[in-house]
Amino acid sequence: MAFCTKCGATAADGTAFCPSCGAPVAGSAAAGATAAPVTTGTSGMQENVAGGLSYVLGWITGLIFYFTDKRPFVRFHAAQSIVIFGGLHILSIILGMVLGVGMFVPHAGLAAGGMAVGLWSILGIVEFVLWIVLMIMAFQGKKFRVPIAADLADQIFKP
Repeated sequence: MAFCTKCGATAADGTAFCPSCGAPVAGSAAAGATAAPVTTGTSGMQENVAGGLSYVLGWITGLIFYFTDKRPFVRFHAAQSIVIFGGLHILSIILGMVLGVGMFVPHAGLAAGGMAVGLWSILGIVEFVLWIVLMIMAFQGKKFRVPIAADLADQIFKP
């Protein structure tokens, strides 16, 4: 069963245009081949919206959507969110510990602390850019796979 992306009405499989409003139906050749079909789940939330929201608060919303939504598109984005932002959170904690120790150890901690501050800043920028890009792609209905993280998410959270 296909759904209209404009009005949400259902249309028979193979139908190119919505019988209610005449807009192209998701999943048909007229709607475009790269976007995932926009369907409504039991929560009333569209797949692309749920996928995008799984990135909003990083790994926390990833966990929420992974356990509450069983649709493959949403679970993919939720698992990827858990792996990426969970991993970046752990790295941030480790660098924070290095920074904390670097403040109390004279001379030896100075170099480690300086490098950790630089890495922590770079990590924050990477995290912010990934957050924006992944949310935009999910809201557009696309499965953007971050190379290492998506493969790791597939291994850990088997579909």
